[in-house]
Amino acid sequence: MNQRMQTTMLSRVADSLYWMSRYLERAEHTARLIDVDFQLRLDQSPEAGSDRWWRLLEALHAPVPADGKIDAATLTYILTLDKTNSSSIISCVTSARENLRQVREQCSSEMWEQLNRLYLQVNSTTSNEAWLLQSYAFFRAVREGAHLFQGVTDSRMSHGEGWQYIQLGRYVERTDALARLIGAYFRRLPCLPDQAAESEEYLEWVGLLKSCAAFEAYCKRYTAELRPLRVAEFLLLNPEFPHSVRFCVDKVHAALIAIAELTERKQDLPVRLAGRLQATLSFSQIDEIMASGANTYVESVRQQCSQAHTAIHQIYFDYPVESALTQ
Repeated sequence: MNQRMQTTMLSRVADSLYWMSRYLERAEHTARLIDVDFQLRLDQSPEAGSDRWWRLLEALHAPVPADGKIDAATLTYILTLDKTNSSSIISCVTSARENLRQVREQCSSEMWEQLNRLYLQVNSTTSNEAWLLQSYAFFRAVREGAHLFQGVTDSRMSHGEGWQYIQLGRYVERTDALARLIGAYFRRLPCLPDQAAESEEYLEWVGLLKSCAAFEAYCKRYTAELRPLRVAEFLLLNPEFPHSVRFCVDKVHAALIAIAELTERKQDLPVRLAGRLQATLSFSQIDEIMASGANTYVESVRQQCSQAHTAIHQIYFDYPVESALTQ
């Protein structure tokens, strides 16, 4: 009986740590995208901004307003403080805190204090005109709060099985979010892959890179001349940049290998699925990707990432207790 209860408890802990990490990564990603949108509004026409708002809703999988109309205030509220939107910042931070609360014995007091501080700050925010004008400070606080939590986690938590689930959640979420964002841009923006972007189009590609925290790193690699081909190559295939799809998939694969070695559940399906996606990214050529369509490629990445997530859930979080006891 004790062994049965321990097995169930381990799956619950793993599930909570994984989803806590995913929700916090989602909140940080959303805050960065909205903050970039605010910056770009200063240099663009209202028409260009409106097009980007629809891309943001698509990239963040957010609900479309019932009347089919969108403006800056509505967009910001939906993505930030709307509790009916499960992907809004307030919903994600609340879900992350609740998941960590359920497994407080697995984390350090500093981890709990940092996430709880972020939760209290987000939930004390009210939507009004004054807040909207100063919201850049809110988005910066969300990003920095998530980064501080990651730093505290890495320095105060043993890098064992629980830490690996946190890594796994972070990079599964980041892989899917990046692929969705890249697909939204390449699907909606007209582009000649190897031609330098100009004027309004240039600002949109700047927006994509900044949304991936990649603008400065891209410029150091390629200079500030923005070509869609290079942007796609950097965000999809760069093995060293933390917000490239390939880097994230490498981290997912590494975490799954570590978890397989640390746990008694030895099924290798998640490792094989992540390894297949890793091989696809490692051997892909950007010319071939662009020829077949970057949005098609990233949809394939998202589908494979989803398959890996399903296998992770079935094997590590939602497996029959009886099967675990026979291992």
